[in-house]
Amino acid sequence: MWCPRACAGGVQPRRIAIAGIATIGFVSASVAPAQSRPGSLDAITVSASRPEATGPSLPLALDTIDSEAIERQGIGAGLPDLLGRVPGIVVRDRYNEAQDLQVSSRGFGARASFGVRGVRLVQDGIPLTMPDGQGQTGPFELDSAAHVDALRGPFAALFGNSSGGVVTLYTRDPPRAPTLRLSGGAGSFGTRQWGVGVGTTVGDVGLSLRRSVRSSDGWREHSASRREQWGAKLVREDADGSRLAFVVATLDQPEAQDPLGLTRAQLEENPRQAGTGAIAFDTRKSVEHRQAGLEWRRRLGGGDELKLRAWGGERRMRQYLAFAGDGATSSGGVVDLDRGFGGIGAQWTRASELAGAPVAYTVGVELDRMSERRRGFVNDSGVAGALRRDERDTVDGFGAYAIARWDITERWQLAGGLRHSRVRFRIEDDFITATNPDDSGSRSDSATRAVAGMQYRVGPATRLHAAIGGGFETPTFSELAYRADGQPGPNLSLDAATSTHVEVGLDTRLGRASLVRLSLFRIDTRGDIVADRNLAGRTTYRNADRTRRQGLELGLDSRFGPFEALLAWTWLDARFHRDTSLAGASLAGHRLPGVPRYTVDGEFGWRHQASGFATALTARWNGRVPVDDANSGSADSFMVLGWRMGIDRELGPWRLGARLRVENLLDETHVGSVIVNASNDRFYESAPGRHWYAGVEAALAF
Repeated sequence: MWCPRACAGGVQPRRIAIAGIATIGFVSASVAPAQSRPGSLDAITVSASRPEATGPSLPLALDTIDSEAIERQGIGAGLPDLLGRVPGIVVRDRYNEAQDLQVSSRGFGARASFGVRGVRLVQDGIPLTMPDGQGQTGPFELDSAAHVDALRGPFAALFGNSSGGVVTLYTRDPPRAPTLRLSGGAGSFGTRQWGVGVGTTVGDVGLSLRRSVRSSDGWREHSASRREQWGAKLVREDADGSRLAFVVATLDQPEAQDPLGLTRAQLEENPRQAGTGAIAFDTRKSVEHRQAGLEWRRRLGGGDELKLRAWGGERRMRQYLAFAGDGATSSGGVVDLDRGFGGIGAQWTRASELAGAPVAYTVGVELDRMSERRRGFVNDSGVAGALRRDERDTVDGFGAYAIARWDITERWQLAGGLRHSRVRFRIEDDFITATNPDDSGSRSDSATRAVAGMQYRVGPATRLHAAIGGGFETPTFSELAYRADGQPGPNLSLDAATSTHVEVGLDTRLGRASLVRLSLFRIDTRGDIVADRNLAGRTTYRNADRTRRQGLELGLDSRFGPFEALLAWTWLDARFHRDTSLAGASLAGHRLPGVPRYTVDGEFGWRHQASGFATALTARWNGRVPVDDANSGSADSFMVLGWRMGIDRELGPWRLGARLRVENLLDETHVGSVIVNASNDRFYESAPGRHWYAGVEAALAF
């Protein structure tokens, strides 16, 4: 996860946009690694249109996991390891490759029984979240990551629909010198992994290619998997600051077995067993994912900048569920999707002055579309049988935004913006019989939401910020798919949710080597889309009347000599504020299922600079998690410890590294994630006991 001396040149300023889909935004943010300079309050600095001009950071909660932090985790690290150091972000591992990780931001996304929703995912400018708000973590190329950014709070809403938070991963740019990278590793449960990458730059054009393969027998019964990824990145940068980047990424994941959820009795009897019906129906999922993106950025005269972007891809998925689905009005027990997606965007940024003070503003527009053929077949004991569903689903998204930032004085900064979003759904039913009527239909959702923030720099060591804004979240196609009354056809009566976000924050430096970040927030939502029930493998959804999320985030990054200490602590009270279940019971005061009240991630490390040896002890403490709206049960709180070590050495033109990590040192029995409102009380997805992973890396610069 590192770059040899020939391609290293320090961490270059990078541009993080705060508005629009992917990295389309209203200002540029030059980010120096907070981990490598923990005492600096300029870990996040902004520029209008010239990245070399820096100033105070924006009034928002944004954390960056830089290349150094990623390198320390080493090969085999997952998204929970990287994002665990970000307060407010929770990544729960299902230990089930047939389902994506459960990613939530301040409680948004915790209800997802599969995939990611409520949090937008982006890689190299290409949205991994579709226009309807559904996303997948599977295509993330963690082995090639240069840095990962996590944005929470009101400004996340400027990314459009379903933006309770935004997680953006950037892969490494091509190296300056010809470079070969090799990696490999193995671990518990038959885990095996290898990767290879090559790249170079000739003149002003750089190209890198990468390939990785990971396979595992799985922690639980019926959970074996294999995933293959391939990627390429072509970058051309001119002396005048223009940049053209073209990226390609693929994912192939054939026949990943799905062990399903467990009841409390099954969990206590044997947490490694497969859930009821998993083996009988051979539950599994296959994915083929392809995506490509092109971005052109041009600096114009007078401090202007123009950015154009286009992306597209396809995704094929077939999933075998734990039931036959052979009823006359059933949608089948095998889901088959053939999806195409793409979009374009443009933005213009200008730097100017207002009342003698710098001001930057941006306007932009974007269009994106997803169209998929959705079919359903009878699951005949693991074999696709008769057709039970055949429809064409299309969702179109449109967004237009305008936003400005005004540095009123050296101490005061004001930022604000406006975004209009429109999302249109269309369903064309091609499976019409005497017992299954035409279920075609359409619906549109639109919203115009504003956000504003102010920041005050108390002194060179402390800054305060406050922000307020509105969010907008439509249902996804998966949430529209089934009606709660069990009748055929989509649930087109499910409304979009709207929310109001308020946040205040403090960043301060303690001494020369410690940085403390504190945020308090409250989010009130009308029509929150919540899981209603999970029956026979199908989850239906409804709109809650009102919900409230309020909490506190604390982050600490400290270094003293060869030691480093990190802490990410989140307290979150997420409740139904006013709501009634479909059964007529009042849910007022009940906790939102899937959301832990507190999460604590800590790390204490030591590095011996001369030898290149480093080691760290990690701890993760999660609170109790309710499993349903009635709060009738919960996954118990837990604390797990981990340990890792690594060493980096240079041998001529080679740079070599070795990593060893042991997770759950004390062999704690606990639940990795929960399936909210699951049928037959199958809420629990168990996590493994003590397990290990060891890997080696090598880089050769010619």
